Amino acid sequence: MNGFRRGVRIGVDVGRARVGVARCDPDGMLAVPVETVAREQQSVARVAAIAAEYDALEILVGLPLNMQGTDTQSTTDAREFAAALAQVSERPVRLVDERLSTVSAHAALRSSGRSQRSSRNIVDQVAAVVLLQQALDVEKNTGRSPGTPLSQEPA
Repeated sequence: MNGFRRGVRIGVDVGRARVGVARCDPDGMLAVPVETVAREQQSVARVAAIAAEYDALEILVGLPLNMQGTDTQSTTDAREFAAALAQVSERPVRLVDERLSTVSAHAALRSSGRSQRSSRNIVDQVAAVVLLQQALDVEKNTGRSPGTPLSQEPA
């Protein structure tokens, strides 16, 4: 593992109604689902608490760019969530491109025989697993941290 930093990472898929949270083992071998957090006033604090519970090295928040690589309304929402998370968490927060994580999550759930309706409560966790696994693979293959770091200075 050329330059791979050891430590648990938290992956976060920000949605309008729910936030999916995943984590990996300290060696970055496998991303697994942790929790679906209802998108409400306490959701940023809950994600920060999960990161603290697992003593995470960093938090990776998915940035849902469109296929042309430009921002959408969801991208703005994810950036705002990540910025709020950076303010309350003592862990570094990075934004990572997750263009196809939710699509991949739905496809994986469909192939396992689950309907979209029965998957509603876990699709966000699966999307967080997909984006985290992709980020881990990028770091292992390049030796560089994935995504873009956010400042943790108060705004």
